Amino acid sequence: MSAAADKARFFLEQSVPELKELERKKIFTPEEISAVAKRRSDFEHKINARGSSPADYAQYAEFEINVDMLRRKRIKRLGVKATTHNGQRRMFFVFDRGTRKFPGDLKLWMQSVEYARSQKALKKVTHTLTNALRLHPTKPELWIYAAQFALAENGDMTQARGYMQRGLRFCKNSKDMWLQNFRLEINWIAKIHARRCILGIEKDARKEEEIRLVGADEDMMMLPKLTAQDIAPEEDDHDKVDVTAVANLKSTPVMTGAIPIAIFDAAVEQFHHDADLAFNFHEEIAGLRHIPPIAAIEIHITEVLQEISSSSWQAQACLISIATLGMNQDDPAYPAALRELFRRINRGLAATKQQDDLKEWSIGLLTGLSQGDLDPALQQVLQSKVQALEAAAG
Repeated sequence: MSAAADKARFFLEQSVPELKELERKKIFTPEEISAVAKRRSDFEHKINARGSSPADYAQYAEFEINVDMLRRKRIKRLGVKATTHNGQRRMFFVFDRGTRKFPGDLKLWMQSVEYARSQKALKKVTHTLTNALRLHPTKPELWIYAAQFALAENGDMTQARGYMQRGLRFCKNSKDMWLQNFRLEINWIAKIHARRCILGIEKDARKEEEIRLVGADEDMMMLPKLTAQDIAPEEDDHDKVDVTAVANLKSTPVMTGAIPIAIFDAAVEQFHHDADLAFNFHEEIAGLRHIPPIAAIEIHITEVLQEISSSSWQAQACLISIATLGMNQDDPAYPAALRELFRRINRGLAATKQQDDLKEWSIGLLTGLSQGDLDPALQQVLQSKVQALEAAAG
């Protein structure tokens, strides 16, 4: 026990200059300084004694985060010069000690990463993630987080792909790992498409005021629809888009959908042609069908599902969904496409034994199509079909 007390005393002594400065600048009162010192003493004795747990380190870090937040608010309110001691350093130190003592606790690693990310300490995030991945290479959630972080914070798709590819070597039997890899590529295609529309290089398939794009951290992010004329009203010949470069970009594996298709094919092969998994890939792209490469991917998934199990409800659902592929709701041919969609629903229900599943999926599809600024007559038709399916399901 004496060794634990000596360690606690050693670490407490290191915080004395900081506490004295806080008292000298009247950021904290003497009573508050005593209370902080006592709590730190309690935590230090607890984590240095036998029987400590990861939760003790997490609580210690939470306490230090609250102290630092209060310190920042007081400094701002009082208008005093910032202290020479960096509050972040104490939190990182607590987390580092915790992860060294409990390297197998994934939750503590992620708390450390999230705190560093909230403080915009991106180098610390990368360093912590690297250490965590070395110790837990078989944890899919770590590889997925690292890839999403690389793309969201650093905008580095090459690094994000690297994380995903290494992760798949260790976690090839994780369905979520394959799906997230596919989603990463789909989001990248969507972002490129949105940028091209903003720059006026190509037109968006939908006649809307905004471009909708699935994001890495949120379900949906909105980008204003701009044109090249908005960005450069008086462009000269030197500012014009290089037509050859645009054509070459369209033929790259990214913009043709070759990379997501390769991921899908490898995943289907890995899991022995699992129809449920294949359909999950299809659902990932349901909201991005207006992008040309996504349409090609959807057709490929539909063809593969027909080969895997043409009588499954998933295969029939894919056939139903592509009836309106590439169609806008204000397109003159849209009513005819809806009639074909209804016919495919009826044929699909006759072709599969999993009728309840297909009915439930079809009701969701038709309900989604009836939303928005659709013609009232078409809305009524869709609602009638939904009611008919619900009656049949009941």
